[in-house]
Formats: sequence, C-alpha cells, structure tokens
Amino acid sequence: METGQQEQFAEIDKLRDELLTNIKCDVEPPKQLDSREVLTRIENVILGMVATLSKDEAPVLVLPSRSDWANVSFDSAVGLQMIAGSSVTTVRSDCPLSVKKFAQIFKILSIIYKLVQSNSYATKRDIYYNDTQLFGYQRAVDCIVDDISCMLQVPRRTLHVLATSKGFLCGDLSYLEGDGSRVNCLSSSAVRTYIVSSAKFVLIVEKDATFQRLIDDDFCSKLCPCIMITGKGFPDVNSRLMVRKLWDTLQIPIFALVDADPHGIEIMCIYKYGSVAMSFEAHSLTVPSVRWMGLLPSDLQRLRVPQDMLIPLTQRDESKLHSLLRRPYLASQPSWQKEMDLMRQNKVKAEIQSLSAIGPDFLSKVYLPNKLRYGGWI
Repeated sequence: METGQQEQFAEIDKLRDELLTNIKCDVEPPKQLDSREVLTRIENVILGMVATLSKDEAPVLVLPSRSDWANVSFDSAVGLQMIAGSSVTTVRSDCPLSVKKFAQIFKILSIIYKLVQSNSYATKRDIYYNDTQLFGYQRAVDCIVDDISCMLQVPRRTLHVLATSKGFLCGDLSYLEGDGSRVNCLSSSAVRTYIVSSAKFVLIVEKDATFQRLIDDDFCSKLCPCIMITGKGFPDVNSRLMVRKLWDTLQIPIFALVDADPHGIEIMCIYKYGSVAMSFEAHSLTVPSVRWMGLLPSDLQRLRVPQDMLIPLTQRDESKLHSLLRRPYLASQPSWQKEMDLMRQNKVKAEIQSLSAIGPDFLSKVYLPNKLRYGGWI
C-alpha cells in the first residue's frame, strides 16, 4: 500500500522539488506597514490639498491608472506588477465631470483614517451605507477603495476595510482561531489564515458546482491528502490572498481546474500572474508556480468528449482568446499557447461538467487521479 502511494505521488513530489529549487530568493516581499505609516500617508494627501487651497487653487488628486497595460511589467517570479512612473488619472475638485468622485474619495479617506486611528474595521458595504446618496452604488466604493490603496501604495487590508469573502476551501487543512481553537476544513469553510496541513497539493477549482461535486465524491479523502479552493468564478481578493498564503506556508504544488474556454483560462491567469487592476499588490496576490491541470483543449480530443457537449466559440470568445495570446506572460508558456491555438483552430469550448457525459464520477475517479499520477499538467 505504501509503495502504491509513493507511485501515486511521485510526479507531484518531483514537481514540488522542482518548484522549491526554482524559487527566486532575490524577490523581496514588500515591507509591512504599521498604522502610523498609513496615517502619515493619508495626512500627506490632506496636507497637499490644504497647500493647494492656500494658493487659491483647486485641489487635485492624482491616481495611478489601474486599467492601462502600459503601466505594468511582467516578472516571471512575481507576475504582473505596476511600474514606477505609471500614467495617472487626475480627479479635479473644480471640474463638473469629476467633482463627485473627488468628494467620494475624500469621504472614504476620512472614514479610513478614523478606522486606522481607532484600530477598528468596516466592510465596503458599511462604507457604502455611510452615505448612499453620495456614493450612488456599491461599485463606486469598491473601485475607490482600490484606488486609494494604489495611491497610498499600501495593501488594501492595511486600510482596515474588509470585503465579504465569497471563496470556499476544503480538505486536509486546519486553521487556528484567535482564541487558539482549532477548526478542521474537511468540509467546506470560509477562507481563513493560520494554516496547519499535510496536503500534497492544492487544487483551485473555477466553479462552485464542480467544487461541491468533488466534495460529494469525497475527493480530498479518497485520493490523497489535498486542499481544494474555489473563488466561485472570477476570484475575489480574499480568495487570491488565500491561495498565496497556502503557497507561502506549505510550498506544495498548486493546480488549476478550469473550463476549457477563454474565460476559464483568464481566471487561471489571474491566480497565477495577477491582473492589471491589482498589479500594485502583485507580491501578495500572485502565485506564478500554478500549473494548468485541466480541462485542456487537447483533453477534449484525447478523451473523445461527446460532440453534443462541445460549445462553438462565440465572436466574444475569439476576441478574448486573441487578447490572452497577446499578454506578456504567454511568451513564457509555449505549452499553454499550443492548447489555446488548438482551441482557436477547433473553434469549440467545453465546461468541466462535460466529463460527466463519459461517466458520472469520471472527473473524481479517473480524470484527476490519472492527471496527478502521470503528471498530466502544463
């Protein structure tokens, strides 16, 4: 039995050794900021406004642009990160088009200052309800909190502003609560931090439906000790933080299980390389060691997935695929490019659930075990 387990884990162990060998020690994480430093940075912004007013000029806020690819560079050890001297957006207090946003930023800055000063916390939803008439909609608060984090060059969590987590995790993992009590995660649980585990690998699952099915199939217990996590589609910051925390703490292989479509590939790329919008926090949100487990476009042919489970690519899919292939990190992933080219040539996509057409438990009992045993990731 022990020999069989060693054979089952041989490729995973080999990958882990390779990942640990290739870790770049020269990549330093950003220094941790204390509350006093955060307060000082907010005060400097306010003092700048006061100085402008003293000259009888209208205050202007300068925000780094978080949507421009020209503002990011690609580092294989970090992912997408914002570069110094990035292009900026100005928010003027004397311009009818931006005066409302200026007021919104100023309001949220004042709320954050009080939270940090009093060592208390609020959710983004709390901030929205602080002045619904000013903010108009929740999305405005969400974007401005990230803008402020980028402007002050501090991680969002140091602003004492929280977001409700939508991610779940399950598997061979325990975490410690503040009171020292130990909680087991062999059933689904909200994302946590203090980690104890003997897992062999982490599996990122794109969709909650697939995640729940693997739980129902008892995948984490029957195959080998592992951890599963899902951001339920496009991952929130907390889910990405958790994946990074798992890597930093456990340093075990992390695999992605996503749909064989452009949207699934983009979600995997966000976990692995990050996004332009959050590139200023790349060091704490990206895990460049993530490997693509499936569903691979080549799997559709190899496994002879039934034709009626294949979906034609839409024009929007083809545009997204073209956009992905032009991204800087794809140059270092020829095997990924090959899979994406195959998708483009065949003009079809498929969901993970398409494997159920082969067998109801094919995913958990055949597909994933074979991928793990024989190193079927890229």
